[in-house]
Amino acid sequence: MSKSPRVLSGIAAVLLLAFGASAQAANLGFLHDTPASWMKQADYDSLTHAVRDAVANKADGESSTWNNDGLRNSVKIDATITPTKTEKDGNKTCRDTDVVVNAKGQTMTLHPQFCREGEGQWVYQKRH
Repeated sequence: MSKSPRVLSGIAAVLLLAFGASAQAANLGFLHDTPASWMKQADYDSLTHAVRDAVANKADGESSTWNNDGLRNSVKIDATITPTKTEKDGNKTCRDTDVVVNAKGQTMTLHPQFCREGEGQWVYQKRH
């Protein structure tokens, strides 16, 4: 299965957009203590793969879990991934997903949406 960079970077994009430079500009320093601040590239890549797998294979309401064991990060990070709603419009299918990430007693919840045409690959949808 080939992995489109656009699909693989979906979760990383959500995390970076949510907790990136805008947090610093708005003087929201507390965001530096979120699970995203302790994630390394291997964590992002592995979590993205787990989310993609859940979107492709889990039913609405069916959760899967992820953790960064073996990824050489001294901070233990885990997540619960749950597709929550699937909508079809003609040949297009979209899935809303909840991703709850935990690290060092902090939790953050992301709500990415992925869509695909026919049987194509699931693609992260940027929110406007």
